[in-house]
Amino acid sequence: MFYQPDARDRTALPHDPFKAIVAPRPIGWISTVSAAGKVNLAPYSFFNAVSANPPMVLFSSEGAKHSAGNAEATGEFVCSLATYALKDQMNASSAPLPEGESEFAFTGLTPAASRFVKPPRVADSPAALECKVIQVVRPVRLDGATADNVIVIGQVVGIHIDDAYIVDGRFDLIKAGTITRAGYMDYVRADAIFAMARPAGGGGTQA
Repeated sequence: MFYQPDARDRTALPHDPFKAIVAPRPIGWISTVSAAGKVNLAPYSFFNAVSANPPMVLFSSEGAKHSAGNAEATGEFVCSLATYALKDQMNASSAPLPEGESEFAFTGLTPAASRFVKPPRVADSPAALECKVIQVVRPVRLDGATADNVIVIGQVVGIHIDDAYIVDGRFDLIKAGTITRAGYMDYVRADAIFAMARPAGGGGTQA
């Protein structure tokens, strides 16, 4: 089967498979604070690491939503790890609440103070990344029009890890129950890991 994205046979493919192909995707559970001091928390499945040195991450907002707007206005955000134990709260935090209403209160999550940025992290989460915004990108489509996306890139300035999830000097994502986003309404829970040594000259393990 081959198709162009804007000409999909909806009889054969009633649901767009794009997000199922580019999967699983890490979930950026992004907390921000507005210029007025209101806290916002929302999950983003268009999220990933950009580099390790310096550590940078990005999240992409489909439309000008609160997280991207707050991050651009204040220059800060926090990404807390989404886990299986917190899946219901993570999902609930995506609800379109009225502006200014706290997703922390709505979901029953506990906010915890960050060290270097104003947005709180999710205290219940095993890990969180404090980030300072270094770039905001508005992509342009092939036809020259601005896409309805806002990409926020942040440099990680602080990392929180619950000691209970450090095993033999490594963060244990299986124990943490990390979840990722797939296509449709599907998620994936990390439940197996395998390792492979890279070819000579292909890079080694990160120190």
